[in-house]
Amino acid sequence: MPMQQVTITGTAESGYGASHSTTATKTDTALRDTPQAITVVTKELIRDQAMQSMADVIRYVPGVVTAQGEGNRDTAVFRGNSSTGDFFIDGMRDDVQYYRDFYNIDSVEALKGANAMIFGRGGSGGVINRVSKQPEWNYLREASLTLGSWANRRLTADVGQVVNDSVAVRVNGLYEKSGSFRDGVSVERSGINPTVGIRAGANTSVVLGYEHFDDDRTADRGIPSYQGKPFDTDPSTFFGNAKLSRAKASVDAFTAVIEHDLGHGATLRNRTRYADYDKFYQNVFPGAVNAAGTSVDIKGYNNATARRNLFNQTDLTFDVRTGALLHKLATGVELGRQVTDNYRNTAYFPTVGANATSITVPTSDPVMTAPVTFRQAASDADNHGTSTVVSVYVQDQLQLSPQWQAIAGLRYDRFKVDFLNHRNNTTISVTDTPVSPRAGLVYKPVEAVSIYGSYSLAYLPRAGDQLASLTPTNAAFDPEQFKNLELGVKWDVLPKLAATLAIYRLDRKNVVVADPSDPTKSVLADGQRSKGVELGLSGNVGKNWSVMGGYAYQDAKLTADVAATGPYAGAVLAQVPKHSASLWNRYDVSDALGAALGIIYRSSIYPSTANNVVLPGFTRFDGALYYTVNRKLQVQLNVENLFDKKYYAAANSNDNISPGSPRAIKLGLNAKF
Repeated sequence: MPMQQVTITGTAESGYGASHSTTATKTDTALRDTPQAITVVTKELIRDQAMQSMADVIRYVPGVVTAQGEGNRDTAVFRGNSSTGDFFIDGMRDDVQYYRDFYNIDSVEALKGANAMIFGRGGSGGVINRVSKQPEWNYLREASLTLGSWANRRLTADVGQVVNDSVAVRVNGLYEKSGSFRDGVSVERSGINPTVGIRAGANTSVVLGYEHFDDDRTADRGIPSYQGKPFDTDPSTFFGNAKLSRAKASVDAFTAVIEHDLGHGATLRNRTRYADYDKFYQNVFPGAVNAAGTSVDIKGYNNATARRNLFNQTDLTFDVRTGALLHKLATGVELGRQVTDNYRNTAYFPTVGANATSITVPTSDPVMTAPVTFRQAASDADNHGTSTVVSVYVQDQLQLSPQWQAIAGLRYDRFKVDFLNHRNNTTISVTDTPVSPRAGLVYKPVEAVSIYGSYSLAYLPRAGDQLASLTPTNAAFDPEQFKNLELGVKWDVLPKLAATLAIYRLDRKNVVVADPSDPTKSVLADGQRSKGVELGLSGNVGKNWSVMGGYAYQDAKLTADVAATGPYAGAVLAQVPKHSASLWNRYDVSDALGAALGIIYRSSIYPSTANNVVLPGFTRFDGALYYTVNRKLQVQLNVENLFDKKYYAAANSNDNISPGSPRAIKLGLNAKF
């Protein structure tokens, strides 16, 4: 008999519901038995909503919101903690700041709370893991074409082929060239991802993959604020210079996974990922509006980052019985090396002055057309850094009785950073050795219901530009600490419908903030606290009705004054709505015809902890129609913002606010050959 296909990580489900994951525990564990809040966005939901960005996914993840990311990178805010680095693919670190795509992705998993026991450094408020498409030993020929508003043009292909009983291949491809409702804004991206699956004997499998991905887009930092709210202008208005604002990322990544079944419930798996990232962005963007509201400052800079990641993970899982107790044990080692070069230039405006770093333009016509030169200012980065990590972990999942389960794990990391500042030839070497525990207890009064409690601790060591801005004498090199306490209930209401409830408190200490007396330096602040409630619902209500949704209440505030001039204890954390909710419904009228309606709600947020600018809350409706022409062709029509609501989607600061899209239409053709 042919060997069963090996799944690297994550879930392979149909519909909007997922029942198992290997990501949260490194073992195949039911989500209901995992003492942690987890949201899985399946490939069916990605397809049905025509998702094209990480922001699209995050809308349906309670407790997580998206920030602007200065128009050049994915940025998620997990339970009040903003992160651009807590992104993974197949459980491997993918921490460079760029916009990711889903052309080669089966599902996306959001794991909330401190996750360092599994993922190592970071994993502070949560992580997002993309699960990639793998060879499946079947014949596959699929292609999708999307055409939509503002010249949205996107083509993807998914081809699978069985070579023989031992070898199968799969190739995913993408090309997109699209405009935007924003003046002068566009994106062009392409990707190709071939993978090869090899059955190397009865008990061993090998999966080899390579991805080349390019993303070239306008770095759009939105509009400024005025008198405590977004500047009143048409959503299409670009402040600055769109032609001089570009963000380019190129990724070349090779992965290898070897998995061997040792028998008697034991499995040995080794994963290697080498990734070469080349990132450059340049932006000419708005600053503050004057008191009269008639003019706005424009400034700019560019930044180049080259990073090479090499990570290797070895995991051993096996079962042991001691008396009446069944232990599912996992242990492993991770080795990693990252080499990063970073170079930044400041924009100068010679028509204002030889050393002028800003220019004023009228808000009635905020497109800046004056000459701009880019060169290094005194505080601009010119850095080289090498980071190495050696990690060891052990975890025990105990079956205490039919009703009681427990999980306990401990991870040791040795994270070393060697940092060279080329500007002054100073070197800094920092070594951190955090120990990250996790413990959880699950009680199942009946098989369909679990009640859990969990505790986890995570650390985020200093790295990159932080090492240049921190003063070595103030103990600022100590890593940030994140402690998560969580209680929850998970209930399989129906065989394919799951409901979840999580109540949490997440404390963050040793937070790095800008020094008010010297913006080029940083100081420590203790700290911030996030408390909240998350509700989730996913799966099938009936044979023809699928749902995905959630609600989050978040109370996220500073617990100490940052400085004598503020922000002060009690300030609400940036980008965190007190209330947010989403619900997507798809109903299939017949085998050929289906319709969907979605609602997204977010209460008001502050773009910064200064709390002096407010982005108003909003409610947005989306819809879709699906028609199956025959077994080889499906047509779908997605409408975003059905009622053309004016709203503000995200922000990076008080003067970088992203307007939400007006009503937008996407027509998709999904074909099988």
